[in-house]
Amino acid sequence: MSDISPVLIVFFILVAYLISSIKILAEYERGVIFRLGKLMSQPKGPGVILVFAPIDSIVRVSLRTVVLDVPAQDVITRDNVSVKVNAVLYFRVMDPRRAIVEVENYMYATSQLAQTTLRSVLGEVELDDLLSQRERLNQHLQQILDQRTDPWGIKVSAVEVKHVDLPPDMQRAMARQAEAEREKRAKIIHAAGELEASAKLSQAAGVIATEPMAITLRYLQTLTEIAAEKNSTIIFPLPSEIIHLLKQAAGTDGKM
Repeated sequence: MSDISPVLIVFFILVAYLISSIKILAEYERGVIFRLGKLMSQPKGPGVILVFAPIDSIVRVSLRTVVLDVPAQDVITRDNVSVKVNAVLYFRVMDPRRAIVEVENYMYATSQLAQTTLRSVLGEVELDDLLSQRERLNQHLQQILDQRTDPWGIKVSAVEVKHVDLPPDMQRAMARQAEAEREKRAKIIHAAGELEASAKLSQAAGVIATEPMAITLRYLQTLTEIAAEKNSTIIFPLPSEIIHLLKQAAGTDGKM
């Protein structure tokens, strides 16, 4: 028995070692393996893999898209307006080996790079472009970040500027500007209506000038419209032509 016991002990130790060497990686995970400190040629996973410690060491890397919230940054625009801007960054690891070897902490490095790029890019545009050209700026930020994170094995799929916080005095100035713009449009529309109305009145005057009795019909129509309420006394001037026509009509009636 004394000869068998050490064998059993060694056997159980080997079994325990093999069991501890079994690692299970999810479908979205890959294992970057270092064997005696040297990087293996290919990451392992998903599924069941063997990691023989202490010869091997493993670093798990997720391949899912990461949504990174970029904290609010103080930005001075090209026209010297101080604003606070925050954004959201979407990226994923495309090469787990480079993400571990080329940079110490790819999550922290990507976050810091996004903050500095946000400040530098938005500092080159004016406030009006920052508010109205949001889509173009998002694409420009995405291209810069994707190019700079490519050596780390990271793909930046999208960058979205979420919120632009304006100073209160700038908000009031923009509100006054918008109000003035609306008043300008209202005056232009009113002037265009007056111009069109004057053109139509000029045409109407030309038609009336060819038919003297048309002005009489117009006066009668106006009297009808005014007298519809029947709550006021109307003093309505008549042109001399109409008075002359009435006198002629009265004289004709008297002869008959």
